Amino acid sequence: MKKRLHMTSFVLTAALLTGTLMGCGMGSKDTFHGGNTSEDLVQSSENDSISYDMAVAEEEQEMLPMDTEEYSAITENGFTQVSLQPLSTFSADVDTASYSNVRRMLKQGERPEDIPEGAVRIEEMLNYFHYDYESPEDGEVFGISIDGADCPWNEEHGLLRIGIRTQDIDFSQSPKSNLVFLLDVSGSMDEPNKLPLLKQAFAMLTENLGEKDRVSIVTYAGTEAVVLDGARGNEKGAILEAINFLEAGGGTNGSAGIETAYALAEERFIPGGNNRVILATDGDLNIGVTSESELKNLVETKRKSGIYLSVLGFGEGNLKDNKLETLADNGNGTYSYIDSLMEAKRVLVDELGSTLVTVAEDVKFQVEFNPAWIGEYRLLGYENRLLNAEDFTDDTKDAGEVGAGHTVTVLYEVVWAGQEDGDGGIDLKYQTREPAQGEAMQEWATLKIRYKDPGASASKELERPFGPEIYKENVVSANMLLEASVAEFGMLLRDSQWKGSASYGQILELWSGAQYGGNEEVAEFLELVRLADGGTMEQ
Repeated sequence: MKKRLHMTSFVLTAALLTGTLMGCGMGSKDTFHGGNTSEDLVQSSENDSISYDMAVAEEEQEMLPMDTEEYSAITENGFTQVSLQPLSTFSADVDTASYSNVRRMLKQGERPEDIPEGAVRIEEMLNYFHYDYESPEDGEVFGISIDGADCPWNEEHGLLRIGIRTQDIDFSQSPKSNLVFLLDVSGSMDEPNKLPLLKQAFAMLTENLGEKDRVSIVTYAGTEAVVLDGARGNEKGAILEAINFLEAGGGTNGSAGIETAYALAEERFIPGGNNRVILATDGDLNIGVTSESELKNLVETKRKSGIYLSVLGFGEGNLKDNKLETLADNGNGTYSYIDSLMEAKRVLVDELGSTLVTVAEDVKFQVEFNPAWIGEYRLLGYENRLLNAEDFTDDTKDAGEVGAGHTVTVLYEVVWAGQEDGDGGIDLKYQTREPAQGEAMQEWATLKIRYKDPGASASKELERPFGPEIYKENVVSANMLLEASVAEFGMLLRDSQWKGSASYGQILELWSGAQYGGNEEVAEFLELVRLADGGTMEQ
């Protein structure tokens, strides 16, 4: 990857922390109700960023490796023959970090070919967006939307979309929360888009807490420290003061901080409440437990206490994306990357219920395809969430958690086929010695979703067969334009061998004349497509 221009990055980041703040609603009376203490914190953070000695910053940056970011390798899913493997089984994923991280890279001038393939996780890019899926019916956890159309990058293939949605929640009406902010204040966080941005982000979160919530703060550098223990959510002055006085310096003993944060969360555990550690860091752990496998084992043990772990990634140059994803995936939580104050507002204000309130645990998908209609399938993304077929009914097998108001999107590219011989060794619906009869003969596939209510040990299961009735002429008529475009964008960034006729120009052509009602997420996405295609962001 080419070297970044760190001074330019600093100037842009300083401008971001000042200009974006004014435009993201921080001062909106509709969103925030704090007093001068919060305003003082934000202003102080702004001044810290602006007054940062640029010459010293440049000298310090030159002393560090120009780029030590780390990403897990991904082996992209290929096509699977239905006659040989009719079951597609995987864990749900609601992380969004990949999209905002890729956005950061493109805005900083990275060319698509320079973006690490491991940074492009198509499922996270898909799940970043909000879709108009069916709402859950009364008494149900999930609303389910299934659609299909011709595949834009290979018109001889089909594109199947499965979307689920949970009911949104007003965080003020949510169960009591026991929150521990676990904040990295090590030396690597001493950059404008790290600790100063972190402080402003948690000031936003604090403004949305109430008397029913409890907040503790643990910091870690060379050692860990408890700087706040069990303040009420309406004691904003105490919380904000603790955040305001944070300073960066020293090594990064993240494992010690994790141990202390969980211990504090356990001491103040609220039965039936929202018990959660929120880790904010660049992931640059260099003291104590540091490897991915060790971190995985650590949080796997801790999650048994009923405490969730949300992870917020910050910064650039030494971002350890692989470690942050491992912590979130194995800590029963979510991973978001904060590249701007606007993204902080999105994650910690606009989507606070989704970020902090879990409504379904160990959510698994299993799709059984009917070889009478579908010869091959390819799951787009979810490579690090794949499960064995037998894991679907194994309630001891960990899977993803889904929060209030979340949507989860699954895309399959399928190859149409005629009848094929069944395996015969698996108890299947379609491939049996006696051919399927009646309505089952016309079904293309059956979707099963398995999940647990929060805190439960036994799973519940939903089943939804589908067939030709879901299919429309194209992705526009099937209400799949955004999903198809985002997936195609991800394949282009990864230079996927299955991208077919995909191109940035084709994505833009799909949207020509499309109405998206001023949706800011869509508008920004199309600007990123233009940027990747060699254009510039509109100002």
